[in-house]
Amino acid sequence: MYAYIKGELVEINPDHIVIETGGIGYQIFITGQTFSCLPALGEEMKVYTYLYLREDAMMLYGFLTKDDLELFKLLISVSGIGPKGGLAVLSVLSADDLRFAVLSEDARAIAKAPGIGAKTAQRVILELKDKLSLEEAFEKKTEHVQMKESEGNHQIKNDAVLALTALGYSQTESLKAVSAVEITDTMDVESVLKAALKHML
Repeated sequence: MYAYIKGELVEINPDHIVIETGGIGYQIFITGQTFSCLPALGEEMKVYTYLYLREDAMMLYGFLTKDDLELFKLLISVSGIGPKGGLAVLSVLSADDLRFAVLSEDARAIAKAPGIGAKTAQRVILELKDKLSLEEAFEKKTEHVQMKESEGNHQIKNDAVLALTALGYSQTESLKAVSAVEITDTMDVESVLKAALKHML
């Protein structure tokens, strides 16, 4: 029903976020890994979503990449693992780590997820091993390494915005000033902060 939701990040909690778009605030449940990669409040973001329907509830689960969403769908297809279990596994293991854990039959790594016991971890391996390939696992890993390199700048921007708001500037002023800085590969948070402060004067 919802392939993805794109809008302003208006609320952040350890287990869920709220994204506002078209005057509607969507509560979206997230993994611990997603939480650690969120942009600053007020920024626009895109989340790939999975709608889970129960008799008494409609819940949205969100992921920063299509790959994470696909892995989540695979996880909840395993008998005994619901959306909560799927989120728990993807909170302790990235999509890449999960692929390698399944293919190398590393049940211990999967069982590190809260609420996932050794038997359930074995079932994940048993039911997903034929749906994953080593070739694909290496391809995805390479893709993600390249993406992370370009995301490094994004993290520096976030940290600079947080630093400016801590100094007493508003979220809007901070975002504006940091966005005006042209970030190069050699810049760190401190140098971005200094350059952004010049835009404040």
